[in-house]
Amino acid sequence: MDSGEKRLNELGYKQELRREMTLFKTLAISFSTMTLFTGITPLYGSSLLYAGPATLVWGWIVVTFFTWFVGVAMAEICSSFPTTGSLYFWAAHLAGPRWGPFASWCCAWLETIGLIAGIGTQAYAGSQTLQSIILLCTGTNKDGGYYAPRWLFLCMYIGLTVIWAVLNTFALEVIAFIDIISIWWQVIGGLVIVIMLPLVALTTQSASYVFTHFETASESTGISNVVYAAILSVLVSQYSLYGYDAAAHLTEETKGADKNGPIAILSSIGIISVFGWAYILALTFSIQWQQHGVYRKSDPSYLYDPTNETAGAFVPAQILYDAFHGRYNNATGAIILLFIIWGSFFFGGLSITTSAARVVYALSRDEGIPFSSIWRKVHPKHKVPSNAVWLCAVICILLGLPILKVNVVFTAITSICTIGWVGGYAVPIFARMVMAEKNFKPGPFYLGKARRPVCLVAFLWICYTCSVFLLPTLYPITWDTFNYAPVALGVALGLIMLWWILDARRWFKGPVRNIDDIQNGKV
Repeated sequence: MDSGEKRLNELGYKQELRREMTLFKTLAISFSTMTLFTGITPLYGSSLLYAGPATLVWGWIVVTFFTWFVGVAMAEICSSFPTTGSLYFWAAHLAGPRWGPFASWCCAWLETIGLIAGIGTQAYAGSQTLQSIILLCTGTNKDGGYYAPRWLFLCMYIGLTVIWAVLNTFALEVIAFIDIISIWWQVIGGLVIVIMLPLVALTTQSASYVFTHFETASESTGISNVVYAAILSVLVSQYSLYGYDAAAHLTEETKGADKNGPIAILSSIGIISVFGWAYILALTFSIQWQQHGVYRKSDPSYLYDPTNETAGAFVPAQILYDAFHGRYNNATGAIILLFIIWGSFFFGGLSITTSAARVVYALSRDEGIPFSSIWRKVHPKHKVPSNAVWLCAVICILLGLPILKVNVVFTAITSICTIGWVGGYAVPIFARMVMAEKNFKPGPFYLGKARRPVCLVAFLWICYTCSVFLLPTLYPITWDTFNYAPVALGVALGLIMLWWILDARRWFKGPVRNIDDIQNGKV
């Protein structure tokens, strides 16, 4: 019997999903969920605007340092509890019989909210990239190119979400195969962009500008306080460096999950840390300040000008356009690289849909969602939770409907995604930190005496990350600039807690065993 399946049976669960994924396939899905481009690309422009390049560049290093604490803490827990429910299951067992049900309830709903919103972030940013590709393919904003209106943008958003749901309805081998393509797409595509972009650019920014230049843009953001501006500038790194728990969601389908799950988590962080910083440096060194065709090295405002070639809507697209048009007098190279970036969004959304469906499946298996009997059904042929997949897709589409009227949809969805997803990490990590060591059965990856300081740093960092994503990002605060995430999360979490107090606490016990006789494995 596989070591992961044996541990699963010890925890009270029978093997229902097909266990055939190798370490490389699991790493591919985990890497695709984090993705190289999807976190950095959509927030790069705003982060550069808040405080200039130095905070953006060095902020990545700082966030990477603390992310390793979170990753190591989660890897240890994953090694001990290789189950599909992952965070939700971990929270229940680590918090003990008294607090376990409440801990798993909070963790499961935070993770569910974060993952479903995560599908929306990929669909939105993918549509934004596709909008820029269409614009450059049909000319430019200055030459009568077609800039997709809101209704078409929403159609692209819905289309991507539906495609991901359809693909996730097929057997897991299809998803795993696509994600293997994804990891090579991002590694090779990332190398192409990181190497080619600075070489193609006619001029490059100086090292002193990239690594030491700090400036606020209070006239554009309304934020003049340098500390506040620096905090907001680092959001791009905090948004990019999570998602590595995807490997944990697939542990019931991974061979040797008690070993390969932790390896996939830590490997994903390592790869993204290196490639992400290189991508930020490539974009920043390749900035071509220009106005009316004249290149200048000190005025970033042109990147955000609504009259520029990309309508000021997508700063990385303008940087790519300036580099290739300046060298070759056409936008072909920029379009190709934007297509590589768009592919990263596509693969990322597909992987997040996979993870979100697994969490919904695990929670419904334990009666934690209304109409659980529907969402926990596994497709008889493909052995995937297809109903859970489509539930996630429908909710994601509903989240995107305000695109037709509201300009700050992406800010809200990004904040909801980050707080829910990363906030879910905090519950099992805190429980692991305070629990009695005698109650913990370690797996092959074990921290020993280092677990308390590691978990403490990880927990405090998560609390800080969730806090800063609740902050207003633009001033003065109006209906067009208001960060709706605190309101949306407050309402959602308030209803979930109210449900717990009035009803769920009486019957919800956390993960439910589906093996009665653990020793003999009887169902």
